[in-house]
Amino acid sequence: MILITEKTYRVLKILAIIVALLPVAWLAYEGFVPDRQPGDVAAVAGDRAFADGGYDRALREYRKALEQAPGHRQALLGKAATYLEMERYEEALDTYQRFIDAYPEFAGAYANRGIALDRMGRYREALQDYERALILDPSVADGPGWLTRVLHMTAEGQPTVADRAAYIREQMALPEDQRVLYIPEEDAAQRTYSQRVR
Repeated sequence: MILITEKTYRVLKILAIIVALLPVAWLAYEGFVPDRQPGDVAAVAGDRAFADGGYDRALREYRKALEQAPGHRQALLGKAATYLEMERYEEALDTYQRFIDAYPEFAGAYANRGIALDRMGRYREALQDYERALILDPSVADGPGWLTRVLHMTAEGQPTVADRAAYIREQMALPEDQRVLYIPEEDAAQRTYSQRVR
């Protein structure tokens, strides 16, 4: 026979109330979380993998999201940025083009496609994309935010689209034999712009 003391009774009573309220709390929480659409979970997993530098895993997750929802904006943009970071430039260009065809007003896609073109030595096309990004969203000139600087451990910001566009414009004005369009250590510092679709 089990003897229940007053203290044991109070603990059991509190536990019973908690167990009874947990499903209600969960339902209330679910009511405040925005509806998830097909591909959202995989796209978020892709974003996390991308942020951690796990590009192969990010690509798998973005592909999974796109299988579930072929036009998923975040997954499509994330897939393009992943190709860019993996230096798979032709695939990045194709994916950015697909994104731009569907969402032509998103400045970040032009900025990042410009970075891909820039890295491929296609400077005139890169300049066009940089300028298009700046027209669509002048805040692109601000460059990557404080979080990117913290993650990449740099006190000052990386070169921005506006910086790079001005530099390319300046160099293109020079005679061809005097142009310096590629400076490896500076070009490597340029970061892609936020993948987050507004």
